[in-house]
Amino acid sequence: MITKKAFGRTIDKAPITLYTITNANGMEAGVTDFGAILVNLVVPNDKGEKADVVLGYDRAKDYFVNGSCFGATIGPVANRTENATFTLDGTIYNLTVNDGDNNLHSDTDKGLHKVMWKAEVNEADNAVTFTTSSPDGWLGFPGNRNFSVTYSLSDDNALSIHYQADTDKTTVINMTNHSYFNLKGEGCEQTIEDALVWLKASKYTPVVKGAIPTGEEAPVAGTPFDFTTEKAVSKEVDADSAQLALVGGYDHNFVIDDYEKGKLQKIASLRDEKAGRSMEVYTDLPCVQLYTGNNMLPELGKNDALYLRRGGICFETQYAPNSAADSRFIQPVVKAGETYETTTIYKFV
Repeated sequence: MITKKAFGRTIDKAPITLYTITNANGMEAGVTDFGAILVNLVVPNDKGEKADVVLGYDRAKDYFVNGSCFGATIGPVANRTENATFTLDGTIYNLTVNDGDNNLHSDTDKGLHKVMWKAEVNEADNAVTFTTSSPDGWLGFPGNRNFSVTYSLSDDNALSIHYQADTDKTTVINMTNHSYFNLKGEGCEQTIEDALVWLKASKYTPVVKGAIPTGEEAPVAGTPFDFTTEKAVSKEVDADSAQLALVGGYDHNFVIDDYEKGKLQKIASLRDEKAGRSMEVYTDLPCVQLYTGNNMLPELGKNDALYLRRGGICFETQYAPNSAADSRFIQPVVKAGETYETTTIYKFV
């Protein structure tokens, strides 16, 4: 079942709508046509008690700033690009410098998470598809491009996010969702440090100052980055590690084991024993950014709940940071006439 309601308006007075997708178990996903943002995700626990497990805001206008990118659809290129520059077919492309000397998430104020999308409801698939287009040169990227993001909710409590894009010129596309999860409920006013995390990743990409990867894929074994066996975030998030010190905790890209292009597989899990909720993450992408909300500032979110530092955790499925500029990684290049297509699923078990 899909319902919709007014969620505010833009500066230009265009109406903003919140679409709520509900499954047979009463799980709900609230998504909006401003930024194709995931606003709410209401999930039952093992006792049937429901809670909204993603951080965010009650009003659309708060997403106009949204410095933490709560729930955002990030693109055209997520994460960081060194010196805000990449080269394609011998042509240098310059992006907005918005993170030190680098580019972060394409553009702070004009990326895909800050534009209005057109919405189409598909009752048969219990899905909402958002679409938007961008002209050649928008934000510094080549190609006239069409983007779509489809949120669908199944009766086995799986929220699927399907991304698709096409272009008339060789370009780079690396989209992700930037939701912050707290399985206790977004209003709990507690951190996620006692949550248990597992990653199907025996390697990660170390970074230098500015959180740009060195290009190395380093083994996690014997380091605080080893989540190949489930462990609490708190166990080593503040360990004596130069890598953790650089970004104040976990904000690193992990390389998925057994990656095959187009192969959807389980790559991560999140479990909160006190809350009685568990989440599995599936993707067909080669990497995932684990971010423990180290840069979150205390602020009021939905229902005036106080969101603390490390009040949420992100699993941002992606191509590696800086992969548009660094050929040592799998690059997110899409040629004219090709289709960019990828799926990520957050399933609650």
